[in-house]
Amino acid sequence: MPEDGAQPRPDARQAGHWRPLEGVRVADFSLLLPGPFATVTLADLGADVVKVEPPQGDFARKMPVAMFRMANRSKRSIAVDLKHPAAADLVARLAAWADVAIEGYRPGVADRIGIGYAALSAINPGIVYCSLSGYGQTGPERLRPGHDLNYLAAGGAIALPGHWLEPPRRSGLPIADLVAGSYAVIAILSALHHRARSSRGAYLDLSLAETALSLAVIRHGPELDHATRDHMYPTNDLFATSDGKAIAFGIVEQHFWEALLDAIGDLAPELRDPQYADEPGRRRMGDQLSRQLRALMATRTAAEWMRTFEGHDVPASIVLTPAEAVASPQMTAREMMIEHEGEAHVPFPVRVDGGRGAGVRWNAPAVGAHADAVLADLGYSEGDRHELRRSGVLGGSAE
Repeated sequence: MPEDGAQPRPDARQAGHWRPLEGVRVADFSLLLPGPFATVTLADLGADVVKVEPPQGDFARKMPVAMFRMANRSKRSIAVDLKHPAAADLVARLAAWADVAIEGYRPGVADRIGIGYAALSAINPGIVYCSLSGYGQTGPERLRPGHDLNYLAAGGAIALPGHWLEPPRRSGLPIADLVAGSYAVIAILSALHHRARSSRGAYLDLSLAETALSLAVIRHGPELDHATRDHMYPTNDLFATSDGKAIAFGIVEQHFWEALLDAIGDLAPELRDPQYADEPGRRRMGDQLSRQLRALMATRTAAEWMRTFEGHDVPASIVLTPAEAVASPQMTAREMMIEHEGEAHVPFPVRVDGGRGAGVRWNAPAVGAHADAVLADLGYSEGDRHELRRSGVLGGSAE
């Protein structure tokens, strides 16, 4: 054990080579974000993820954001027309090869194109199969279309306000998509653990709306039937500064309120009014207090306020862009950003034994870039691979 609080000695894991899932094989039939976020997490942790794309590629490739590149690093790509008759043998070989399969179509689609649980588990009874869909595989709304905002709304996750003086509004992040992907990883790893003891695979049915519901009830429970501010504090909010930036206050406990009063000195004597002396009073007078804090914070720049708070233990943070965040001294010290072949990534964000942990093996591939290698792993000869290309079942380009 290290002495005197010393960090463990650097090893390969600290250089971005911690791969606890090495040897786990994943057939990823999912597109866009929920499934790919789950599988990029598995890939970050060392799993061999084969991304099975349609011949034209994942639609996320065409979106005007970095999402495809961020959610598909360290995966191998093969482009397959799953509706082609010749795809059946390829899918069967993938099923026999894989420990895990994941898909994100509406209920019934995976079965129709030959990649459903029944077909794959008949070939590989030990496979862990995960379906991610908007509303789940059963129920009257199972075929309803949607995206993240729909699932948050259906799960009760945007009915409550997030700011003291403003109505409910959405986050800039696709919360249901990302949390569903996280839950999928937890469920997949749990199923793999169970399989190691029982030799049984599993069928995982994960609904994004139910994911949102699980988040919505964690504070208020499932009985809440009206909007409330009970989960909020007027001093736990965002406040604009004079330079167009904003500062987030995390002032909930009494000692943090007192720290703020110590920091601002005589700048705002009205905040020392006895009606704000305790949390019940601050909540009771919350509208007035929020407006006073807004007026006060607008008098200085964000940097000036942070200097004012320095040394006073005030939970205050400037609202940063992702680019500002990864370049911040804290994130830099924690080695949160990794550059690989000219591209920046933030892989699995957990440090291991004092080191960075997971890394990036390669950037997101071109459509079908790894077809030859994947097909070889599945037992196809060079002649077989040529015939598959000639038949039209494969899209993309050869390696």
